[in-house]
Amino acid sequence: MERWQVRLLEDERSGVLGTIARSGLPQLVPVCYALVGDAIAVAIDEKPKRGATLARVRNIERDPRATLLVDHYEERWERLAWLRLEGDADIVERGSDWPEALEALRRRYPRYRSMALEELPVIRLRPARVVGWRWQDTD
Repeated sequence: MERWQVRLLEDERSGVLGTIARSGLPQLVPVCYALVGDAIAVAIDEKPKRGATLARVRNIERDPRATLLVDHYEERWERLAWLRLEGDADIVERGSDWPEALEALRRRYPRYRSMALEELPVIRLRPARVVGWRWQDTD
């Protein structure tokens, strides 16, 4: 990834995770994420959710193809940028099995520090393709 792309990932606070529903249609959900080496970690946290297994988890277990879209918008369009990370995802069944991810997520999101993420799944997206655009071409 280029330096500006890494900065965009680090600066933005949320992204949109896309998985493939059983119907074949894309299923999108806003997520918190952290860059961990060459992978993206997305926690399945303790916020209230419907159902036992989330659709995004079921989708990844059935079809690992996934995308994370992160964008920066403001009225000064000269600062617009977006980044799409496409690849395969898998489910790390317990956060404690990927401690670097929990550390990175807790560093980015203070609310995660009081959550028992060790017992919950973490989505690991391994981007094979990174596509991005920004208005400015300088670093």
